[in-house]
Amino acid sequence: MCGIVGLHLRNPELHPRLGELLAGMLCEMQDRGADSAGIAIYGDQDWAPSGVCTISLVDAGLAVEEVSTTLRGAVGAPVDVLQVGDVLLVRADVTSEALLAAVKALYPGVLIGGFGEDLAVLKGVGTPKELAASWGLAGVQGWQGVGHTRMATESAVTAAGAHPYAVGPGECLVHNGSFSNHATIRRELRAAGVAFDSENDTEVGARFVAHALAAGKDVATALTDLTRTFDGFYTLLVSTRDSFAVVRDAIACKPAIIAETEDWVAMASEYRALAHLPGVEHARIWEPEPEVVYAWNREVVPA
Repeated sequence: MCGIVGLHLRNPELHPRLGELLAGMLCEMQDRGADSAGIAIYGDQDWAPSGVCTISLVDAGLAVEEVSTTLRGAVGAPVDVLQVGDVLLVRADVTSEALLAAVKALYPGVLIGGFGEDLAVLKGVGTPKELAASWGLAGVQGWQGVGHTRMATESAVTAAGAHPYAVGPGECLVHNGSFSNHATIRRELRAAGVAFDSENDTEVGARFVAHALAAGKDVATALTDLTRTFDGFYTLLVSTRDSFAVVRDAIACKPAIIAETEDWVAMASEYRALAHLPGVEHARIWEPEPEVVYAWNREVVPA
C-alpha cells in the first residue's frame, strides 16, 4: 500500500497555505498506511530559515539547550534548536557539511532525517492524522512539500523506516511500491562508500539518486538511470530546493495521479488527496506514463 503526496506551489499567494493543503493531502492517504508518516517542507521560515543549514534529528531524545550549547562549541557559531514533536530542527549559519560533520561526531547514534537550506524533514511512528496534528502542520508556510504514509512490509515500523528519505543536501524521496534488486544495489553503493541508516528498500533508491546528484547529474537523468537499474514496481516522487519530479516503473501498476494549474502542481497516489486543492476543478489531470520523468522547476516551468 503506502501513499505519496506532493505539492509544488507556483503562486506565492498560496505559500501561507502550504501546510494546510499538504496536511489535507497527507491525511486523506491514511487508509493506505497508518503505521508511520513523514513530510518534507521547503521554505517555512520558522522551521528552516533561508540562508542557514537545517538538520532534522529524529527521535533524538536530547534536550534542546544541551544540543544548542554543545554544537555551538563544535561549529564556532550560534546554533538554534527547535523541537517539533519528537524531531529537533537544528539550524546554524554554517555550511551543511560543517554542521552535518559536527552532528555526526557528537551524536553518532541519532538518526538524521534530512539536511540542507530551506528544508525541514519530520517523520515518526503513528497515524498521519496524529503526527500532522503534533507537528502543527496546518500552520506551516512554504513553496513546496512532500509527504508519505507508510504500511510497513519490508522493514520494521520505526522512524528510521519512515519516508521521506532525505539523504542528500535538500533532496527528498518518497516511494510507493517495492524494489526487487535493492540488496544488490545496496552492496554496490556500500562498496562505493555510501552508508545506510535502515534496511528499507526505499533508502537504497534515495541513496542512488543522491549519489547521482552528487556526481553532477540532474534529477531527470538520475531518475532515468534509476529506472534502468532498479527492478520492481514503484512510483517515486523526488524533490529538491528547486525541483519536483515524478516517475513510475515500466509496468506502472502502483497508482499515481498528477494535477496541474497555473497556481500549483500536485501529485498523489489517489485523486481524493487532491480534491480539496483550490482550483482543482480547472486542473489538467492525468496519470503519469510508465518510465516517463515528469519534472518541474521553480524558475523554469514547462508549458
